[in-house]
Amino acid sequence: MTSPVTTVPALVAKQAAERPDALAATDGSTTLTYRELATAAIRLAGELTALGIRPGSAVGLLCARAARLAVAQLAVWWAGAHVVPLDPAYPRPRLHAMLDDADVRLTLGDKALLAEAGLPEDRVLVLTELGPTVIAAAPATPPAPPAPDAAAFVYYTSGSTGRPKGVLVPHSAVADLVTAADGIALGPGDRVLHHSPVAFDAATFELWGPLARGAAVALSPAERPSAEELTRDVERFGVTTAFLTTALFHQLAARRSRIFGVLRTVLAGGEALSAEHAAAVLRAFPWLDLFNVYGPTEATTFTTLHRVRPADDGGPVPIGRPFGGARTLVLDEECRPVPDGTRGELWIAGARVALGYLGRPELTTERFADLPGTGRAYRTGDRVLRRPDGVLEYHGRLDDQVKVRGFRIEPGEVEHALRSLPEVAEAAVVVRRAGREDAALTACVVPAEGCRPAPEALRRRLAERLPAHLVPTAWTVLDALPLTGSGKVDRRALAAEDEPAQDGPAEDGPARPAAGEPAALGPIEQVVAAAWSRALEREVTNPAADFFAEGGHSLLAMWVVDDLREDLGVELPLGDFLHHPTVAAQAVLIERALLAAESAEPHLQEPAR
Repeated sequence: MTSPVTTVPALVAKQAAERPDALAATDGSTTLTYRELATAAIRLAGELTALGIRPGSAVGLLCARAARLAVAQLAVWWAGAHVVPLDPAYPRPRLHAMLDDADVRLTLGDKALLAEAGLPEDRVLVLTELGPTVIAAAPATPPAPPAPDAAAFVYYTSGSTGRPKGVLVPHSAVADLVTAADGIALGPGDRVLHHSPVAFDAATFELWGPLARGAAVALSPAERPSAEELTRDVERFGVTTAFLTTALFHQLAARRSRIFGVLRTVLAGGEALSAEHAAAVLRAFPWLDLFNVYGPTEATTFTTLHRVRPADDGGPVPIGRPFGGARTLVLDEECRPVPDGTRGELWIAGARVALGYLGRPELTTERFADLPGTGRAYRTGDRVLRRPDGVLEYHGRLDDQVKVRGFRIEPGEVEHALRSLPEVAEAAVVVRRAGREDAALTACVVPAEGCRPAPEALRRRLAERLPAHLVPTAWTVLDALPLTGSGKVDRRALAAEDEPAQDGPAEDGPARPAAGEPAALGPIEQVVAAAWSRALEREVTNPAADFFAEGGHSLLAMWVVDDLREDLGVELPLGDFLHHPTVAAQAVLIERALLAAESAEPHLQEPAR
């Protein structure tokens, strides 16, 4: 069913006029009604216009997840500009490259984050706290909404040439996603959790899905919330609907998280959904609506959805049918439709197709095309099969692109960064799996002549220029890369390698080497090392061991944080864990937290003898 052509700013203005005092957004510190949201955004839009922001301008957004985030995005749109979301966790060179590529002249954000990014003072606008003087101003008439075909966002995705590519998403596509009558049901009384990184396109649904339909958004304030923090946010905000990356859903399901006992609707997407985990959750929480969702950024977040049923336990969970104004086609190499039951490439057409890649006409021409009788369409590179009932099944990629923990990764971008290092002659990046769901991005490098680079040194160098999800967690040093008969790198052979990854966890086999040389561990260090060992499935004995050098990643870190909380009764924020990734450093943080907790407890006076 096609949604009416409109824009999110127009939809929010409608809610502010009809339900001004209804809850719109909360982050635990600030709560905004629809009237307050609209009033603050109109005021900020005026400031942006006074600073020279015009229709077609690009405005960067470097902001923590807070109620002011919704205000800022809405204000940019009412000023006629489009948003370039920035992840505070990205390295400074990456942020600057994105801002330059998008021709951003002004970045909105939090003072500390803007300073940390090293942005010039004359090109930033600090977002103020939404105090009473800001949100209590008299309501004003909203500016004219942007045109439906104008850009709303530029989302950056991994690029195969080593350069990230910006996807131009129009307002009409966002509106179609969040208002589709045959999509996810939302309305007054619903609360949707916003916990995805702002630069991850799932944030489009999390933030504007509820606000376009009179529901409320609950913003998880922690920069990198742990599993326990997510669960607490769901409980304290009364969240009814949440999107989870497939990898996170699998982990929560395996741990029988109580989060599912509070939610009414869960969307899982990003990778193939485990039928076993889905069935286990539905058996334990039969009232839950569980949807498997699929969609690339170039088709505005979600294109298809499938409501998971217990009967799906018999095989791969399908990705479902298109909803709203999206259309799907299954075509052969000559762009001809294939019969149902036959595999082909998935093309997406209709209302949610992006405008193209910013400043990349050759790449836009390669991936977007006008199909006879269909119109503009995007070729996904995904291999699918349409069943006779119209439901789509996913059957892998037609190229080298991979998904790891929900992140879309072009191996070519990581390989380009590796080959730029003087110690590396050749490199290939593949995904290896220790189990069906445990994926590790693996770098296979051939050293330059006379060099024997240490994988940990290479990992640190990459982390200075690439986002964390693009930095391999496992490493192998080879004399040469295996080639196919046609002379191309044999990625299948590399992915099937069963040799232990150097300076990272072994991929197969019960015996795993210890992480680092044995060294004396203090009492708290022993607890930390034991939690690491369970997560990494290898013994950790060195207080100087680095979690990421040993093959850890942010999702595993979530479970270590939860285990430490249960083992020691102290909360180690996930952000602190990620910024202090050694056993010794984490033990110091935990010891300080324990001492602080002890000093805060009232002590009974010892009775007189």
